[in-house]
Amino acid sequence: MQHKKRIETYLYSTVGVIVMVVILVALNVIVRPLLVRVDMTADKAYTLSEGTKRILGSLDTPVQIRFYFSQRDSATPVDLKTYAARVEDMLKEYQLLAKGNLEIKKLDPVPDTEAEDSANLDGIQGQMLQPLGGDRIYFGLAVSCLDERATIPFLSPARERLLEYDLTRAIAQVARPQKPVVGVMSGLPVFGGFNPMMMRMGGGGRTEPWLFINELKSDFDVKEVPLTADKIDDEIKVLLVIYPKAISEAAEYALDQFVLRGGKLVAFLDPLSVMDARSDQSNPLQAAAGSGASLDRLLKAWGLSFDISKVATDKTYYTELGGEGGRPQVNPSFLQIPPQAMDTNDVVTSQISRLYLPFSGTFSGTPAEGLKQTVLIRTSPNSDLTEKMLAQFGGSQDFKASGKEHALAVRLTGRFKTAFPDGKPGSHDHDEDKDDHAEEPAEKKTDAVAKTPDDSLKVSQEETVVVLIGDSDLLHEQFYAQVQNFFGQRIMRPFSQNLTLVQNLVEQLSGDSDLITIRSRATMARPFTRIRELQGQAEERFAAKIKELEESERDLAQKINEMLQGQQPGQQIILSDDAKKEWESVQKKRAEVRDALRTERRNLRKDIDSLQNRLQWTNILAMPAVVALAGIGLALIKRQKTAAR
Repeated sequence: MQHKKRIETYLYSTVGVIVMVVILVALNVIVRPLLVRVDMTADKAYTLSEGTKRILGSLDTPVQIRFYFSQRDSATPVDLKTYAARVEDMLKEYQLLAKGNLEIKKLDPVPDTEAEDSANLDGIQGQMLQPLGGDRIYFGLAVSCLDERATIPFLSPARERLLEYDLTRAIAQVARPQKPVVGVMSGLPVFGGFNPMMMRMGGGGRTEPWLFINELKSDFDVKEVPLTADKIDDEIKVLLVIYPKAISEAAEYALDQFVLRGGKLVAFLDPLSVMDARSDQSNPLQAAAGSGASLDRLLKAWGLSFDISKVATDKTYYTELGGEGGRPQVNPSFLQIPPQAMDTNDVVTSQISRLYLPFSGTFSGTPAEGLKQTVLIRTSPNSDLTEKMLAQFGGSQDFKASGKEHALAVRLTGRFKTAFPDGKPGSHDHDEDKDDHAEEPAEKKTDAVAKTPDDSLKVSQEETVVVLIGDSDLLHEQFYAQVQNFFGQRIMRPFSQNLTLVQNLVEQLSGDSDLITIRSRATMARPFTRIRELQGQAEERFAAKIKELEESERDLAQKINEMLQGQQPGQQIILSDDAKKEWESVQKKRAEVRDALRTERRNLRKDIDSLQNRLQWTNILAMPAVVALAGIGLALIKRQKTAAR
């Protein structure tokens, strides 16, 4: 009987396991086509954005994606195969959202096949992953719609966070082939050009265009506009003005008229440009003194001002840079801007997690009548303005928080008035026309306000937008990405979202904001705010001691100079006993402060290491602890139920 019961138990268990396997297989077959995902990441990095859904849902013409991957090649690394599976899953999800207007064609370009020929025709080049030869690995895709085609030659895993953006942008490019025209006027070599320094060092003598120019060209028709232009072409709807140093009066007038006729302007001003200062390595102090670019006349007409002699210093939003001996050194004028310092209600900045702004200027003043100001980026209240000559070398110990937030980037919207009420600069007919108008009746004077005899506009006919940013260096790739050469291609790995900010602005002002919500998620950063607070508190504790030491040294130097006034050249200087004691006192105080600073830094490092260790062990042990407690709880409940029987 006992033996029979044991056989029944085994039989039921076996049947139960088989039934469970069948149920799981059936569920997998039923559920898999639905592509239902559970995204547990905080920023929903693996959930398609609303922008992608809108673009796919608006397709009215069939689009084909040809996905090339060397799946069967034994030389294909496992990590590429794993990443390819994720790409394929995303493409299937795209296909579902496109409602029949997206065809996915998967091809394996085996040598000497039609698939390989198709890849070459689409511009997908195989990559030699093994340095000593072997078959070429294909891993890219081509998107086509009618006669338009966009290609991603190689899907690098390093760019995975930008995968959705790259795919959706390629689809948008072929589905909406007409690119808006964007103008770029710059006092820096953003389009590349001849560099005599590189020629002297044995290089080719030419520099590559800045990375943001190439990125903009993927989505827009980019036109270069010289700083001496006296008119902005009517086809340009959005104009980027970058570091307008020594801009001509005629060009500033052209900008004025461009805005008044409805053009959208984004101006990157700067009190201290790192990229400009590098042009004079012989005298960095002179380079800083001569640096700076603004649009004073236009800003004044708009009610704002921008001081190019000072930069923003922030003891909360600072950056650690390499100092002496490779030790990190805090630079409060090299700003690292977190989401708390941005307008989270604006689509341009709502999803940006970090920006780097080196030596940024600030905007002040009250917008002119008819204009509305929105502050997009600002400092913390623990900030102040510092002379740029001091800021270049790490700031001053005389820092004192202003207690207010300073505007680093603003948007002005409304109807703008001209900054050139007397008409076009250099107009020879202006004075005569002015006398003629003095005798005209009031009705005709009113008409004269709209246009001067040379047809210059006095006020914008409709509402338009101007965005002002207090830094231009943020556009250079060294401040937002690591750029690597990967099989002849420049692969960008962003560590901040400076480029995203620029792209978002141009997308919004050109009228298509669908890509903004996708691009903004590419780089998410969560700095350790508690660690920053600890470092800030340590600096504040010693700021007073350092300032006291500097004052003592200045007083002693002044006394020594007074003693030197009556001395002849070459005469030996003999200090009095009081001066010697004072000098020894200053030296002793200096040693005490430095020793205290070293002790404080050691203690601060211990606090930071302790905090990081606690976070690490919490992350490691939290989930096992939850599972263990859940298991113990279930065991106790089961035991109680068994005892109750």
